[in-house]
Amino acid sequence: MHFDHAGIATDDADALAELFGSLFDTPVVHEEEFDGMTVRFLDLENGYFELLESHEGGPIARYLDEHGPGIHHLALATDDIERALDDAREAGVDLIDETPRPGAWGHEVAFLHPGSTGGVLMELVQHG
Repeated sequence: MHFDHAGIATDDADALAELFGSLFDTPVVHEEEFDGMTVRFLDLENGYFELLESHEGGPIARYLDEHGPGIHHLALATDDIERALDDAREAGVDLIDETPRPGAWGHEVAFLHPGSTGGVLMELVQHG
């Protein structure tokens, strides 16, 4: 596995993408509407910032209401998401997703419960 991206919840993905672009020279390399939100991926060369802006309620809107803008999750890429989920189960980690589901860019994703991962919401990503 390797680092894939940091998901950042924001009320204004355009403004944050512009700020990060000017501060860190991170161009937007992908954008899509997904699950009632806009997601923008900014290229860091060795991973991405994923900016998450909610438009229709849902988990990001709830996160913003409860916590405000900031890091929502960290994601690790794997070549075998099913095996990674099995390893997590064997380690006693509580899973949010028992099986992979569609994610941004058409990747398969699954989330691990932060109560089992030191308070950090972790996402497993299998690029497809």
